[in-house]
Amino acid sequence: MIQLNYRDARPIYEQIRDGLRHLMVTGAVQPGEKLPSVRSLASSLAINPNTIQRAYESLEQEGYLYTVAGKGSFASPQADVNAQRREGLLRQFDASASELLFLGMTAQELAARLEEAAGRLAEREERSI
Repeated sequence: MIQLNYRDARPIYEQIRDGLRHLMVTGAVQPGEKLPSVRSLASSLAINPNTIQRAYESLEQEGYLYTVAGKGSFASPQADVNAQRREGLLRQFDASASELLFLGMTAQELAARLEEAAGRLAEREERSI
């Protein structure tokens, strides 16, 4: 389900958040599906429950999951979430790209960075299969 890399510079909660987000976006976790409880996921990953709670809270703020008191956390329907997330990320990308161009980076250098990022993502997905 979720693989943690202790050599990764990202905090553990971000790795969990990104792993769960990936499962939801790819359809491995269906909208409305109940996610593992904080305690059970913490136990299976052998990490502190507060770390899982932090990842769940982040996903809830982003709209990827919702919590029902006394029942648990559930995956949200993705249509609106993906569109909103994509739009927000594209705004950030546009602002960053504009600033990098202003600082002297060329469009070709930016394109090369984007290709590198796509290559890394493809490699990561191949390793997880």
